[in-house]
Amino acid sequence: MKGRVALVTGGGRGIGREAALLLAAAGARVMITARTADELAAVGLEYVAADLGTAAGCALAVAETARRLGPIDVLVVNHGIGSAHERLVWEQDPQVWRETMRINLDGPFELARLTVGGMCQRGFGRLVFTASTAGEKAERSGSAYTASKHGLIGLARAVAQDAGPCGVTSNAVLPGWVRTAMAERSATTEAARRGISTDQVWRERAAIYPRNRVLEPREVAEVIAFLCSDAAGGVNGEAVTVALGGIW
Repeated sequence: MKGRVALVTGGGRGIGREAALLLAAAGARVMITARTADELAAVGLEYVAADLGTAAGCALAVAETARRLGPIDVLVVNHGIGSAHERLVWEQDPQVWRETMRINLDGPFELARLTVGGMCQRGFGRLVFTASTAGEKAERSGSAYTASKHGLIGLARAVAQDAGPCGVTSNAVLPGWVRTAMAERSATTEAARRGISTDQVWRERAAIYPRNRVLEPREVAEVIAFLCSDAAGGVNGEAVTVALGGIW
């Protein structure tokens, strides 16, 4: 990774933060981006605050990375919106659907569109999209999130077909439950709906997995970092589940 330029979205916390730090430790020049400047500044890497649910925000993140660090070799698309605010499909607010697609699918498309051509011209590139186990399975009261993550895996595979002949790989990582801020919000919502404690929600989530625990962000980030490396050149168009052996 030495000398490679990486852009990591959702890089202010959780999986994105850990992935960015791992890439930087491996010698990459890393730009992180998200909407919250204070969180980004605390990471200690180059950063740009941007709304990645808009074409303009994606263009800003890409342009600033190129201006400050150079052409982008590695793109980690890790930002997203969760499903804590969703409802059963017949009760779903159409605006929730549109907002989820804007952030979880339109933004990743824009980022890929803006970066993959240059990677192909230079003969190297790595894209990793953070999807979810919900990208292959469906959750109740999560039509927008589930559909967006299914779509994100499709996008990763489509990019792999388009850019694979150029030495560019594109893969998706599918984490199970990870103790992140987004997952904490969903646990709080679920606990309130069911009249139980948030700790009970997390105990139930942990019980899904053979290890009887949920993932740490670093465990997912390690897989992302590998897929970004030269060693992962033979892995392309894959959806890699990181879920401690669980089925969800």
